[in-house]
Order: sequence, then C-alpha cells, then structure tokens
Amino acid sequence: MRIISGSHKSKRITAPKNLPVRPTTDMAKESLFNILNNRYYFDEITVLDLFSGTGNISYEFASRGTEQILSVDKNFHCVRFIEETASELGFNAINPIQADVFEFLNKHSQKYDIIFADAPYDMEGLNEIIQLVFEKKILSDYGMLIIEHPKEQNFEDQINFTEKRRYGNVNFSFFEHPKTDE
Repeated sequence: MRIISGSHKSKRITAPKNLPVRPTTDMAKESLFNILNNRYYFDEITVLDLFSGTGNISYEFASRGTEQILSVDKNFHCVRFIEETASELGFNAINPIQADVFEFLNKHSQKYDIIFADAPYDMEGLNEIIQLVFEKKILSDYGMLIIEHPKEQNFEDQINFTEKRRYGNVNFSFFEHPKTDE
C-alpha cells in the first residue's frame, strides 16, 4: 500500500503478513480521496477511522494535513502497527486506540466530519454502525459517513444513504445528514 498524496506522497508502507487485514486498494483510495478533496479542506476536519487495520486511510488523511484522526481497531497488533508507523512518519495527528467498534460508538460522544468504516467483509451488523453514528450524533452536521463493503451488501434503504460508488471489488456507500433549506 502507498500514500497517494500530500506530504508523504508515494510513500510505501508494508504491513506484517500476520495482521488480519484487507487494506483498501490504492485505486479505490485514490478515487475516494478525489471525491473528498472536492468537498473538504483536510486541514480543517476531524476523522474517525473505524476498523482501521493497517491505518491505511488514517495515513492518507494525515499526509493531506488532517490534524485530528482517531483510529479504532479491536486487534492489538493492528493498533501497535499504526502507533509505530505513525511515529516513524511523524504523523502526530493519528491517535490509535484498541476497542470494539460497537462498544466504542455506544460510549463515544465526540463529533467527526468524516467517519470511515472498513469492517471485515464477512462481518454482520454494519447496519448497526450506521444507526449508531446517527443516533449518537457523532457525525457533524456537514459530515460524511463512508462504509467500505463488498458488492453483495446494499445500504440504499438505510437512513441518510446518499450514494454508492464502485471501484473494482471495492464499494463505498455514503451517508449524510439530510440537507435543509435555511
């Protein structure tokens, strides 16, 4: 995996083979960040990276100037890898924590501008993440929840769904608060 853009553009990161992860492909990540780049100033947002695995998405945000990134993963080895890699790269903005994502969302109250969730593709309960994010009000008013998932999953009937994008075998579903005319 590599960092696509920013201060560490083209930096390759190699995760240990024993981590139970499936990093977002570079092609899909580049496409996702092209979408986000047109909507956000990265140095002005807060990010919550759920099921962060290798930290791939967190590193990309940090390289682009995001100063507050919380990376959550249940696996101790993943969290340690993120800590070590972020330190080596000088990414002080990344704060990795070891926690079960569902328990974390039930107890957490800070708001984020972008929440990215890349759960294991065979995991049940992704609908619950969507519900928790909106029920607990942890997505800022103009924020975006992004779920990475396999093509077999469909979230179009879920609350605040806005669109789905497909890049190879990677699918992203986007969720936002309804827009109001003020």
